[in-house]
Amino acid sequence: MNNEHQDTRSAGKWMVALAWICGLGLLVFVFSDLLEKQVNPNTEPASQRIGTQTEVRLKQNRQGHYVTSGYINGEEVVFLVDTGATDVAVPAHLASKLQLQAGREGLASTANGVVRVAESRINTLRIGDIVVHNVKANLNPGMQDDHILLGMSVLKQLEFTQRGEWLILRTL
Repeated sequence: MNNEHQDTRSAGKWMVALAWICGLGLLVFVFSDLLEKQVNPNTEPASQRIGTQTEVRLKQNRQGHYVTSGYINGEEVVFLVDTGATDVAVPAHLASKLQLQAGREGLASTANGVVRVAESRINTLRIGDIVVHNVKANLNPGMQDDHILLGMSVLKQLEFTQRGEWLILRTL
């Protein structure tokens, strides 16, 4: 009987440990989603038609930036809207995944100083239902994360207005 009692207690301890591990895993899953929404509150930007225009509204994140999910050549990406960037700036390590070809090299002045970049072109860039084609971009080897700077080569093709904590993008 003593052996059966020990086996039951051992199994009970493993069940409690497994329950704790599952509980912690669930908490990490829930809180990582909440943290992601604080960084990128626009994971699924909603679009609406207003006459002949398409409009997408982006909510400001906690740091005051406009971050949104979108697509480059059909691949999902995360954009940081940057009106100070002349072109779309793509981390060079994402070039093959996004089907981008490195072209002529040159120097670009960035917030981190002057860096060597390669020119490129994005066939299709999409945010919500707004789609732009043949967008000038550069591949920047100095960018280490996966966020892409959405620069003026896209924004000049749109009408954009800031109202409170919202950035409104509209097709022209």
